[in-house]
Amino acid sequence: MRRRPAATLPVDDLMEKGGQRKNQQLCLLVSLSAFFWSCLLYFHFVVLGGSSLDSSPELNPISLDAERRNTLLSNPNSVPVSLFHHRKADVLSEKERLVDHVSPPVITRKREKPHVERQNYPFMRALRTAENKSDPCGGRYIYVHDLPPRFNVDMLKECRSLSLWTNMCKFTTNAGLGPPLENVEGVFSDTGWYGTNQFAVDVIFSNRMKQYECLTNDSSLAAAVFVPFYAGFDIARYLWGHNVSTRDAASLDLVDWLVKRPEWGIMGGKDHFLVAGRITWDFRRLTDQESDWGNKLLFLPAAKNMSMLVVESSPWNANDYGIPYPTYFHPAKDADVFIWQDRMRKLERKYLFCFAGAPRPDNPKSIRGQIINQCKNSKVCKLLECDFGESKCHSPSSIMQMFQSSLFCLQPQGDSYTRRSAFDSMLAGCIPVFFHPGSAYTQYTWHLPKNYSQYSVFIPENDIHKKNISIEQRLSQISAEKVKEMREMVINLIPRIIYADPRSKLETLKDAFDVAVQAVIDKVTKLRRDMIEGRKDDKFIEELSWKYALLDEGQAVGPHEWDPFFSKPKKDRQVGIS
Repeated sequence: MRRRPAATLPVDDLMEKGGQRKNQQLCLLVSLSAFFWSCLLYFHFVVLGGSSLDSSPELNPISLDAERRNTLLSNPNSVPVSLFHHRKADVLSEKERLVDHVSPPVITRKREKPHVERQNYPFMRALRTAENKSDPCGGRYIYVHDLPPRFNVDMLKECRSLSLWTNMCKFTTNAGLGPPLENVEGVFSDTGWYGTNQFAVDVIFSNRMKQYECLTNDSSLAAAVFVPFYAGFDIARYLWGHNVSTRDAASLDLVDWLVKRPEWGIMGGKDHFLVAGRITWDFRRLTDQESDWGNKLLFLPAAKNMSMLVVESSPWNANDYGIPYPTYFHPAKDADVFIWQDRMRKLERKYLFCFAGAPRPDNPKSIRGQIINQCKNSKVCKLLECDFGESKCHSPSSIMQMFQSSLFCLQPQGDSYTRRSAFDSMLAGCIPVFFHPGSAYTQYTWHLPKNYSQYSVFIPENDIHKKNISIEQRLSQISAEKVKEMREMVINLIPRIIYADPRSKLETLKDAFDVAVQAVIDKVTKLRRDMIEGRKDDKFIEELSWKYALLDEGQAVGPHEWDPFFSKPKKDRQVGIS
């Protein structure tokens, strides 16, 4: 007779069969035990989700930026499997978040807190514009503050008061370019040449910004925020014969206006920048003594967060950046530049070197006197001696003609590190000779190559001042082939060191304005990404600011050949005729 399964037997039969009863109880206990441990494991791994304290390594916060998101969406095999599965829902819904302008997720790996943190920075929308490949302005939008007219255009109405020595009214015409230059001697090209004042960048830059192709009225899209304050014109009015309160008034007023704006609160002003066509020392008064020079704009706490573009920056401070002095050439189209470059390549240069400038008899450290003497005693040097009266040094035609006829142009320090003359000479295809690294190499790192030997010659001041080295001999030792290479580099740099006509825009070439604006955008973008990733440079030493721009990626700050040039005590420098 076939035996029926135990599950079909009556209850009385089960009680009568002792052996079978024991087996059934054992099975019941095993089932209950398995159920208990299953519940416990489910609670631990699923409900708690691994949030209990463990010994897993600590990792810094990771931001899913555009590149990471694109990688996950297009190639999930390129990332760890665990990360892909855990964040799959977030990744697949990322396109929806971009449409709705919601900040991308920020994954926080376990540190001390057991939960995932998400930070919504107010500038995330601006960063995401760079991910839109169909938007040519993505990541490049500039928002311009609509300042009260007292900060800019009202100053131009009082142009006669902008300088104690010069009537600036004619220099503020033609969008800041000044009066057109006549080409009587054939030194210039037919168009694009103006009698531009060396301190006119305030107006030129602001008018050029009006032609910028990526302006926006929506500050949440802005990669940077421009402040059209004529800082250079403001201080120029009060440099002589005015007390510190008068000199500081507009700067204090500006900062008070800015900090009340919602745009300021996004990054505390760290995404703001302004331009001043004067040297940094005009804005770095060290004390409130009436005898001290300039105002204290760059020392104001709020202003320290902004970036200020000046024609000469401080080696020891981090909130200013050097941009080129304006030259006489302001082309309206690419062809104007190409024609000029070709002409500079073909010129016959009969002088080995030249110098235009005045001596500094009151400054015992100046090498100008020795340079002038060496030039006078050389048959291959062209000299234009300058003074405070009428001379050929005040004639753009005479200056450019001299530069065009020389292979090398000497550029020693003036009353400050830099000179406009350096850019005029490079415009003429003349190889500049510098005697102090602060005259160009640590100043214009956005516009000039880090490898200064590609486009210039460096002769340390001490070689002239103490060793009485012959400049003629030093320059004549450079081979003709090397001279040709250096001159070609100088000519190729011309677009980057000139300001195009503010009323137009070059088609493909990037001028000094374009280079500066892009550098500011890159600076702000890096700062924003560092904030998202939690990166901080705690080892940054502001007094060594001049070194950082010279470093290659990943290179640490260390001893430098130019340390002796910048180890002197900080001194207040005044502006004068250079």
